[in-house]
Amino acid sequence: MMTNAILNQSEKPEMATNQETRYWQAVSTRDASLDDKFVFAVSTTGVYCRPSCPAKRPRRKNVEFFSTPNDAEKAGYRACLRCRPAASGGNLQIRTVKAIARYIERHLDEPVTLSRLGAEFQLSPFHLQRTFKAVLGVTPRAYADSCRMNQFKSSLRAGRSVTNAMYEAGYGSSSRLYERTASQLGMTPDKYRRGSIATLVRYTCAGSPLGRVLIAATDKGICAIQFAESDEELEQGLKHEFPFAVRRRDDEAVAPWKHQLLQQLRGKELNGTLPLDIQATAFQRRVWTALQAIPCGQTRSYGEVARQIGQPAAVRAVARACATNPVAVAIPCHRVVRQDGDMGGYRWGVERKKALLEMETASA
Repeated sequence: MMTNAILNQSEKPEMATNQETRYWQAVSTRDASLDDKFVFAVSTTGVYCRPSCPAKRPRRKNVEFFSTPNDAEKAGYRACLRCRPAASGGNLQIRTVKAIARYIERHLDEPVTLSRLGAEFQLSPFHLQRTFKAVLGVTPRAYADSCRMNQFKSSLRAGRSVTNAMYEAGYGSSSRLYERTASQLGMTPDKYRRGSIATLVRYTCAGSPLGRVLIAATDKGICAIQFAESDEELEQGLKHEFPFAVRRRDDEAVAPWKHQLLQQLRGKELNGTLPLDIQATAFQRRVWTALQAIPCGQTRSYGEVARQIGQPAAVRAVARACATNPVAVAIPCHRVVRQDGDMGGYRWGVERKKALLEMETASA
């Protein structure tokens, strides 16, 4: 595991020894100011860390230093799960992708090609796209499309006209806009602007083992499943998601779906044919489909889901897709946990996530 180490363990010149001493001092004191300067690896564990890692300090004789996480991984080490040095904000690859993302966001109204990005960041188009996708899970073009759509939706929710919202979001023509809205909005832009006024959203609230739950549906299927402490909180959440819609409480119309959901909350497998009417990006849909394939009573790590959809480096993007899931339980994002077994986050509260897993495990 000595390949690419900054400092060879034999015949070190005095300058290298001084640098090694400074690095070890930074590790000993957990100096976060040097997190972007180097990583240290421990031969007895096969793990590399940032200088500020909170883990127990190793013996000096078992430590070697590397300029970048990539160098450490080439030498056979794996990233620490506590300090996550490969995902550090100081990592050059992460910083580069963040800079590319900010650049895309500032130029949504312009054609930002891979060639243009490559020239701007002095990278080959192929390497730039591969690096960007490895970090965020989507290509630069898909990221730009997602940013435009989010800005477009925000403008529509604010009451702007479709035309104004279209140009503010960077769409050059109505044809470009309409070819994307069918899959991402699930309706025409004008209907979305009016909060899908023409599409009635019926909902019901009920008690459950996890507190109050709201199930909302359009004529096409369930569009929201939310948990909260009170019906008022649930109704406010639905209003935020569908600000201009006709939201009507209709306990009878939603009763069949409510019955199925409550069965799941009591530990029984949810009917896989339950109709859903949700909007999603291509990446979100891939993640959510993978989540629905996780058997009741089992869990997967965010990394395992990322590998399952063919994007092993998109762990953070998988976590974001889980966090934006609008239909709790129907898309079982609660079955995804951290690599070390920790619960991780949950949109409706970690305690609910823990309770759901316990019920499913008990009934499996």
